[in-house]
Amino acid sequence: MTSELELFERPAAGEIYMLAGWRQWADAGAVSSGLLEWLIEHLSARKIGAIRSDGFFLFQTPVSQFLFRPVIKLEEGYRRQLIKPRSEIFYWGNEEKGLVLFLGDEPHLDVDRYARAFFEVARELNVKRVAAVGGIHAVVPYDKERAITCSYSLPHLKEELSEYAVQFSNYEGSASIGSYLNDQAEALGIEYFSWHAFVPAYPLSQLHPSLDNVVIEKDYKAWFDILRRLDAMFNLGLTLTALAEQSEELTRTVQSQIAALSAKLPHAPISPAEYIARLTTEFTEMPFVPKGDDIWEDALSDIFKDAE
Repeated sequence: MTSELELFERPAAGEIYMLAGWRQWADAGAVSSGLLEWLIEHLSARKIGAIRSDGFFLFQTPVSQFLFRPVIKLEEGYRRQLIKPRSEIFYWGNEEKGLVLFLGDEPHLDVDRYARAFFEVARELNVKRVAAVGGIHAVVPYDKERAITCSYSLPHLKEELSEYAVQFSNYEGSASIGSYLNDQAEALGIEYFSWHAFVPAYPLSQLHPSLDNVVIEKDYKAWFDILRRLDAMFNLGLTLTALAEQSEELTRTVQSQIAALSAKLPHAPISPAEYIARLTTEFTEMPFVPKGDDIWEDALSDIFKDAE
């Protein structure tokens, strides 16, 4: 085991999967960080290890030290808390199935060494498959199922991944840590894929200078849509009722916000509500239906075919 990796428990299960997220630039809607934080708390997952932060993070740069320095909390001059970059490993499961939950800060330096430590987590814990998640701001409807782009490490994964209502990415540009690890996973022969959800963001100031842009900070809808897919793939039996309710509440909140902004400018050439309606008509939704949910639909279809 490398010096960067610290494991103080090695759970055993028949099948173990891994879900990873980072506090990173590709974290629109907190899909990469908030989803993992929510799931760790929801499952009461226990911490079983970490990747040491030595050598992976900057303290300052000529551009902006505020982006990189640790955060300190003082009370009457006394240090109550110092929050350093961290990459922590949690676990939830039973004898049959387990889930490793990895939540870290995107490294600034020596990414190849970080990647080796990351995949050593998978090797040491006998992980069968690794999934990574992230979020990207996009002008998409807030009340529709989130579009999810997909990249993967090994060619044979494509056929299976196509069953989860995802769009295979043709992106070209700066790589996030989740995307970077795709390359490393292929070299190691590890089954790895990343899903990035499109998080609604509306540049309404372009419609009128007095309007504020609308950005969803925590996209519970994206979290829910991703976790539904992962639950089906890994057969985890997750209870997502609470997250579904948060997703519905988010939709109502954004709807009210758009209505209020539209009322603010009743004589505008294009109101925020009209703007959303237009993009909704141009949007093609890709709903995910887990296998088994369409049994009755298939059965009825067969009955009608027999009748014909």
